[in-house]
Amino acid sequence: MKKIGSAAALRLMSFASNAFAWLFIGAFAILVLVPLVFMAGASLMPPAEIMKMPYDWIPHEWKWSNYYQALAGNDGSWIYLRNIFNSLVVSLSIAFTTVLLSALVGYGLAKFDFKGKNAVFMAIMATMMIPFETVMIPLYMIAVKLGLQDSYAGLILPFLMNAFGVFLMRQYLITFPSEILDAARIDGCSEPRIFREVVFKNSGPAAATLAILAFRQQWDNLLWPLLIAQREEMKTIPAYIVKFAAEKNADEGAMMAVAAIASIPVFALFFTLSKYFLGGSAVYSAGKE
Repeated sequence: MKKIGSAAALRLMSFASNAFAWLFIGAFAILVLVPLVFMAGASLMPPAEIMKMPYDWIPHEWKWSNYYQALAGNDGSWIYLRNIFNSLVVSLSIAFTTVLLSALVGYGLAKFDFKGKNAVFMAIMATMMIPFETVMIPLYMIAVKLGLQDSYAGLILPFLMNAFGVFLMRQYLITFPSEILDAARIDGCSEPRIFREVVFKNSGPAAATLAILAFRQQWDNLLWPLLIAQREEMKTIPAYIVKFAAEKNADEGAMMAVAAIASIPVFALFFTLSKYFLGGSAVYSAGKE
């Protein structure tokens, strides 16, 4: 009887803990999803309906013209399409270089022994403590001297890689079996080929995780594009959103449509690489232990 009672108690405790976990996850998911649902609904409403209280989550009048105004702009210039293209070029380029260069540096720090390796790694990590605002003015002065204003090079070069990417790839590659690398060397593979064919091809989870994070960071980057891009044709999506919201004849529905359109590429990339992203999170946790 005691064994039966203890087993029932354990099952009850397990059920209670699972129920609490699901309740917490559900509440957190609602907090995350509510602003997205509001944005999607408000992007199809007229301004009066958005500001009405109590708020109706389903539009009574579907105003698809909000999306036309968002794309065409208040002046009808359709500059938003060019700004979307700029953001895609900048974000994809930085995501690619961040993954490639971080993998190279992380591989060297994880699998090669050389004098001062730990000092180099700590120096790279120390740069994570420096706010971007402290180096923004020197970067801007260098970009002006090099004539990089209003160019893709000026938007991309300062962010080719970052310290967090090196940290993430190093932590992942520390767990990579060294025996596989030794076997490849015995077979006559050169170091560049080992990196390309063995290491990088088997770093999909960490690489996908870093690509998503780097893409999202640059997709949302506002401060640097505001400084370096003076012409409207070279501005990115965050700068367009600021300009669009500041104009007098922009209504709330069109603003929500602008935000909804800007969210699509990030969602598309995440859901495309979601299984690698989740796998990368698990590997990252294991790598820290």
